[in-house]
Amino acid sequence: MSSIVYGTEKIRAYDGLVRLCEYAGMDSRWCDGLWQEMLQDAGLYAEFVYYLEHHAPADRMKVEGYSLTDLYVWQMEKYNLRRDSGKNTESCNKEEMILQALWTMARMKREPENYIKSLNAGTGMDKL
Repeated sequence: MSSIVYGTEKIRAYDGLVRLCEYAGMDSRWCDGLWQEMLQDAGLYAEFVYYLEHHAPADRMKVEGYSLTDLYVWQMEKYNLRRDSGKNTESCNKEEMILQALWTMARMKREPENYIKSLNAGTGMDKL
């Protein structure tokens, strides 16, 4: 008799994503879209799993020299500008920022020139 072994890593990863999305206030369609991006990109998936396990980016994946941490900081700067706070406050949802950074990384792999231009443009009130 042969044994059937189920790999539960992806089930646990998806559950972790759903929980993070709920906490961050992201809807299920957005969450499923990010999941599809991760399923199509092993590097992005590995970054996410590392984040779930360590609550910090691994930064193994880079696009045009930019890591997940770079995109996380960029998301924070955009958040601060939208809130006109100058710094991230207690109300800033860090989980949303990492999810947005993962989404940006997925998009950046497809359209690097658009994102590089935005990342290099610097911040300012008119740069959103």
